[in-house]
Amino acid sequence: MKTAVKRKAAQRHTDFEDEYHSSLREYVAGGGEPALGRAYELGRRALTEQKSLADVASLHHQAVLTLVRGAEGEELEEFFRSSDEFLAECLSPYEMAHRGFQDAVKALRQLNETLEQEIKRIAYAVHDEAGQLLVAVHLALGELALDLPEPQRAQVPRIKELLNQVEKHLRRYSHELRPTILDDLGWIAAIRFLAEGVSKRAALPIYIDAPDSGRLPSAIETTLYRIVQEALTNAVKHANAKSLWVRAWREKGAVCCSVRDDGKGFDHRGLSSAPHQKGLGLVAMQERVTAIGGTLRIESTFRKGTELSMRIPLGVEYANSNRPRR
Repeated sequence: MKTAVKRKAAQRHTDFEDEYHSSLREYVAGGGEPALGRAYELGRRALTEQKSLADVASLHHQAVLTLVRGAEGEELEEFFRSSDEFLAECLSPYEMAHRGFQDAVKALRQLNETLEQEIKRIAYAVHDEAGQLLVAVHLALGELALDLPEPQRAQVPRIKELLNQVEKHLRRYSHELRPTILDDLGWIAAIRFLAEGVSKRAALPIYIDAPDSGRLPSAIETTLYRIVQEALTNAVKHANAKSLWVRAWREKGAVCCSVRDDGKGFDHRGLSSAPHQKGLGLVAMQERVTAIGGTLRIESTFRKGTELSMRIPLGVEYANSNRPRR
């Protein structure tokens, strides 16, 4: 079966090469717009078959070497001009695909920023508005207790303790949605705060190696925090780990971060080859990093743990977004 598939792929490649050679030959011989149109269709086909730009350039180079023999003088100059036009037309689908990708990334980045603003609004509403309502309930309960008979009044402390538990949970949910420390002190302080909470709830040691080297643009800090948050959540839920490590550093104009566990691991290569099986968490992490021009990598081995690492370039695009949000 595999041999048949390889044979069919090789035949498609040969057919593509032959068609490219013949179409280029026709165009440089004066084939005009119809031949140039075939260059565009060849480009679309190459893109569909996942041929790289290097593949197309190499094929073009070989075709030119084959066809240029015997040409000289003005004929040679005209040949190269025509072959350049043919190659440019063949590569135009790649250019359009690249522009479409850039537009999609820009839209994704704007969507993430809009979602973060909405999350921030909800988090602050949960913290401030719900907190104020609970204070009012405490006061009303205290006034009510003054007029209650002794048996009912004895229940008031228990009710107040339940309200305190509600307030505690709301405060924790608010911080997990969008910790104020992220806006005020930056992502390093925020992940330290996050790791402390996760470690206490999961009874799992989390070691942080992340020297504070100054604030980063807001979009980058938010992305780093969200990826670490998701990675820690996944490790606690699925890895069956005994320890977790978070490390951050800078190198060559980029900020890097990794989250590693010593858990049971998983087949990340099989997951990559079956995109329909990817968890939403991994998809969201990849999209967040891609949206700001970064790269995400996952290395995992059965019974040897998992490491998620990311590298985000510190470009000028976010230079004006590095102030804490108020």
